[in-house]
Amino acid sequence: MPTRVRKAVFPVAGLGTRLLPATKSIPKEMVTIVDRPLIQYAVDEAREAGIEQLIFVTGRGKSALVDYFDQAFELEATLRDKGKGLEILAPSNAKFGEVVTVRQQRPLGLGHAVWCARHIVGDEPFAVLLPDELMLGQPGCLAQMVEAYDRVGGNLVAALEVPDSETHKYGVIDPGTSDGRLTEIRGMVEKPAPGTAPSNLMLPGRYILQPEVMNALDAQETGAGGEIQLTDAIAKLIRSQPVHAYRFEGERYDCGSAAGFVIANLAVALQREDVAPTVKAFLSR
Repeated sequence: MPTRVRKAVFPVAGLGTRLLPATKSIPKEMVTIVDRPLIQYAVDEAREAGIEQLIFVTGRGKSALVDYFDQAFELEATLRDKGKGLEILAPSNAKFGEVVTVRQQRPLGLGHAVWCARHIVGDEPFAVLLPDELMLGQPGCLAQMVEAYDRVGGNLVAALEVPDSETHKYGVIDPGTSDGRLTEIRGMVEKPAPGTAPSNLMLPGRYILQPEVMNALDAQETGAGGEIQLTDAIAKLIRSQPVHAYRFEGERYDCGSAAGFVIANLAVALQREDVAPTVKAFLSR
């Protein structure tokens, strides 16, 4: 049996420039989809998948992320005084030791952000979740991936089919044989030039990786965009470890863009029994 995945890395040091000016003073991971910040959705997804330790790779101006998962004693006292329950705050109260933070001092790419967590990850397999990629499914995307990982081990990346005209925006896999939702990966390309992508299966920001990926990242080699790319490090593992893509069952929303953010709010609102009737009435007008 593969070693159980207990730790998850959340690269949350980015500046969120696509959502300016909102993200000038608010971390993009703290913008809300209906009434929960993006980071809460990602943490809920990780907890559902059995993750026990949440590793936040933060940067300057990101203290609100850590504060959010701390206890707010004054707020809780006020709610009690007003006779209101505290259940609404339960998901945002982390257990003692559940949240660990490490600083990415320079924005050198996703691969570098993951590498910053190497000492906390240690010699265990770990997950990586990009919070601005909102993944909605039953069960969640990472829980689906963990179930597949328990069967095949190795390294897994979530995969999503996109139009050929959009492959140049993403990391794309070179697929091998498929078995249900699992596809063997023969290679990976980060943001291929238009018309050169080996497939239309992109990587939407969920990974289960073996600790050896940190050795590949040690070289600090730059790739597309002059950044240290996680996909380049995973591609090196293909020579020695199994790497599969998992086509998850659910919906993905790119909340790092203004349009994706608005669409995600509508999609989530329409799934909420307490919100959907009002939203549907407004849309019908």
